[in-house]
Amino acid sequence: MLTDVVGVRVGHWSDPDAATGCTAIIPPPGTVGAVDVRGGGPGTRETDVLGPLAGAWEVSALMLAGGSAHGLSTASGAMRWCEENGIGLDVGVARVPIVPAAIIFDLGVATRRPGADEGYAACAAAADGPHAVGSVGAGTGATVGKLLGRDGWCKGGVGAASVVTLDGVTVAALAVVNAFGDVVDERGEVIAGAWQAGCGFVRAWEYALTHPPVHPRLAARASTTLVCVATDGRLTKAEATHVARMAHAGVCRAVSPVHTPFDGDVVFCLATGARPAAVTTAGIAAAEVSARAIRHAVRCATSVAGVPTGAERG
Repeated sequence: MLTDVVGVRVGHWSDPDAATGCTAIIPPPGTVGAVDVRGGGPGTRETDVLGPLAGAWEVSALMLAGGSAHGLSTASGAMRWCEENGIGLDVGVARVPIVPAAIIFDLGVATRRPGADEGYAACAAAADGPHAVGSVGAGTGATVGKLLGRDGWCKGGVGAASVVTLDGVTVAALAVVNAFGDVVDERGEVIAGAWQAGCGFVRAWEYALTHPPVHPRLAARASTTLVCVATDGRLTKAEATHVARMAHAGVCRAVSPVHTPFDGDVVFCLATGARPAAVTTAGIAAAEVSARAIRHAVRCATSVAGVPTGAERG
């Protein structure tokens, strides 16, 4: 669970009938935030403030949502919830909530779009105990394996993983998996991905090399893997940025092809600062838990909007 990092809370708002949702991550006060954005089609809000040269360093909440760009409005609801609860960056005359957000494109299956009220509800549901995984929250309408079009999709979702390093630092990840590529296991075998009747999983990276290029309309910019890495390690913003960058190695291990022009892959890093940490060790752990969380997401997914899971396809 991402909540294995003490003080981090996670809440979901889900509408399985409409195949969409959002997820709120609320860290303890004083948490340092950073981000690393890859892929050709990201959808984000307030990520510039997480840059290593930006003045603000504290994150009030993080929103992950379906609904494509419309889902970014969930952050407005999170800001309202934070303000009502006295959470935000103290600027002297007020507390201003810093709420970065990132979205997935689930409009191929979703029949509504989460907005400010849904973002507020996800924050209100946030708790520090075990959180739901699978086809919930921002992963409710997530799908993977987009190479051959909707008839070959598998269900994506939300997954999580954590590890404790030898120096006692906890590093955890929550992933929302809506990738263009396949999700593969530790041996490189497809566990959810592009599927073709009579052939099974086609191994998208091999298929793409031996077949004509994917038609632009078939491969619209409609895919993304979002990851939030959290740690109780004490990191500067620059160090947290490096951990987010290293965590993308885990995305590459679990998704293939990855960081395509059709994906908007984003990794956030939240560091609560409870104990000393080595940035290299934290980054190595971040890559490992990111890969595990991505695989966990598709293994825990359930069918939504008629899209089968990888296990059902296999």
